[in-house]
Amino acid sequence: MTAPEAREARAARPTRVAADPVASAIASARDAAAALDAPTRAALAGLLFAMADDEFVGGFTDSEWTGIAPMLEEDVAISSISQDELGHARALYELLAGVVDDGRTPDALAYDREPDDYRHARLLDHARGDWADTIARRFLYELADEARLASIGSGFAPLADLTAKLRREERYHRMHLVAWARRLGGDGGEARRRFVAALGAVAADAASVLAPLPDEAALLAAGILSRSSAEAVAAWRTDVASVLAPLAIDLRLSDTDPATARTAHSEAFRWLWGEFTSVRRSDPGATW
Repeated sequence: MTAPEAREARAARPTRVAADPVASAIASARDAAAALDAPTRAALAGLLFAMADDEFVGGFTDSEWTGIAPMLEEDVAISSISQDELGHARALYELLAGVVDDGRTPDALAYDREPDDYRHARLLDHARGDWADTIARRFLYELADEARLASIGSGFAPLADLTAKLRREERYHRMHLVAWARRLGGDGGEARRRFVAALGAVAADAASVLAPLPDEAALLAAGILSRSSAEAVAAWRTDVASVLAPLAIDLRLSDTDPATARTAHSEAFRWLWGEFTSVRRSDPGATW
């Protein structure tokens, strides 16, 4: 074959178009959700809103430490964790877009809601605060999120598959936060005092991450959840105590009212919402 013939043959080959991974994730979730009855599908949407908003708001809050963390190594670490959380939020919003199937994109679900429409836990309503505040909030959240991910069953395959990936990544977040809890809590001076005070300041809202959703029974019946929120909370409390008890820290983690666990958000969150939506709201009709 001559060179011109070879070029002509290559030009005649069909062009391969790479699959859009976002569109594929949405389509997969839409197809799987089609097999669910309406109440279960609505309950699943509620679960995904809660999980995605938790990761999104928590990731954005802690991204504020980029450039101002107490040491360079931690600057990199907290930035990496925040980036992971935002990536997890995006993946969850993709599933949610397929489940609700109302034309909203993952970006629209993340950014185009009013503050009162977000369903993140009240634990994540707390402002960034100082380093002890951040470690206390993040420590309690990471262990609660681990308990929640361990509660995801096989009833909705796209979420079960994603959860397996998230758990592999979240284990490193846990290791990082437990190390910091031991570092601050094991110190006998100002670091310990601040950490214990920070834990106490968020303790009342900590269980909000695992507060039962209104339609939990439907999720359990469909196998989307493999255990109840009460069982997840019990496992989480035991886990928290296993880290804090050796540090002689006795933290009382009270129950949270399910009716307010993910509503009536704080002024700190409203300020944060203004920050993370500011660019998108600057030109609502734009295609980014």
